[in-house]
Amino acid sequence: MSKYLEPTPWDSRNFPLATYQLTEYNEDALRESADVEGHFTVKVDPLADKALLHKYGFYYADTLMEPYCYRDKFLKERAGDVSFHENYNADDILAIAEEAFQGGRYHRDFQVPNEMADLRYRNWVKDLIEQKLILAYKQEGRVEGFFAYQEENILLLAMHKDIRGQGFASPFAAACVKEQFERTGKEQLITSISPSNPASLNVFIGLGFRLRAGKDIYHKVNGSFY
Repeated sequence: MSKYLEPTPWDSRNFPLATYQLTEYNEDALRESADVEGHFTVKVDPLADKALLHKYGFYYADTLMEPYCYRDKFLKERAGDVSFHENYNADDILAIAEEAFQGGRYHRDFQVPNEMADLRYRNWVKDLIEQKLILAYKQEGRVEGFFAYQEENILLLAMHKDIRGQGFASPFAAACVKEQFERTGKEQLITSISPSNPASLNVFIGLGFRLRAGKDIYHKVNGSFY
């Protein structure tokens, strides 16, 4: 058993390498990754000294900001006239997800083949469907979008490509947030967004969300994906 290397089976099932996340950021933890084959992830404070990461072969993958919003600060009047459904065809959700999520940290990781990054996101959405954590947005019986949530966490939002770019992003996101507040009774909702997706950040900020300090995410690969 490793003190610092925590296996991530939800990732390893998609790759030919074992996957781990480091439980701490210190030299002992980084040293443990040196002689183990696999793909490694560590999250660090953006202001932390990164010298040790480079010393042990880690490279920058992404940054995750943490938008949050309290119920009384949420601008619910911006929600569109959207109804959500628990019954839907899973293939419709997967089709939207596969087209919409192309900018995640595994897609940006130059060591990970795109088809394996695609598989990781596809399997994650399948898990969310099986766990009944997804609600579908339908128009005239057709699934045009969906969102996934768990307790206070906003996990995923996506719209069909046919309705993107028409000024509906903010009303749709607001409807999702409103629905989650109503279903969970939580006083605060939280999500995570990469700065590489400024459009999504701006949508949430426009709904009353504020930003907490994020985390820089670094990866490392010992071995080969082929």
